Amino acid sequence: MASKLTRRFRLPTAVIRQASPLSQHKRVDLLGRVLTDHDLPLRPRVAAAIVLLYAQPLSRVVRLTIDAVIHDDNQVLPRLGEPPSPVPAPVADLLLSWIPNRDNMNTATNRDSRWLFPGRRAGQPMHPDALSALVNDLGIPTIASRVSAIREHVLEMPVPVVADALGYHQVTTAKLAAQSGGAWSR
Repeated sequence: MASKLTRRFRLPTAVIRQASPLSQHKRVDLLGRVLTDHDLPLRPRVAAAIVLLYAQPLSRVVRLTIDAVIHDDNQVLPRLGEPPSPVPAPVADLLLSWIPNRDNMNTATNRDSRWLFPGRRAGQPMHPDALSALVNDLGIPTIASRVSAIREHVLEMPVPVVADALGYHQVTTAKLAAQSGGAWSR
């Protein structure tokens, strides 16, 4: 534009939509289906369980390593924030059955991958869009599920606790708590 090679142009404004959260009943039903329907593929079931329970975006889920899943005696603790969050027994069983059976581990360059969701490229995690498509194919809306989970957490626990445990910023969780109608400032 400065050298008069192009006309003046204007970028369209970005439309940012906020996903409406699922009801708590629907979220729990979807989690139950993920845990009990053994005919569904294991990889999207594990990813969906993490989203439904811990409100993690898939961009963060694919960056998890198997080292971030701590297995102490009778407990499984994924390190999503500090301190690591405990996992209910059915989800722990699902997670522990996924780790030794991860996909994309057979190539010579990917055999020692530490990613919880290894990608097709050696040394790279799975792309979040690819994992999102797999989870959505199960009938689980990832964004609405994540919004529902985080809102439920900020209504049940103090905002700083949720922020630290799930790896969110405290300002973000405080805004979500205010939008959800809960205030832990007292």
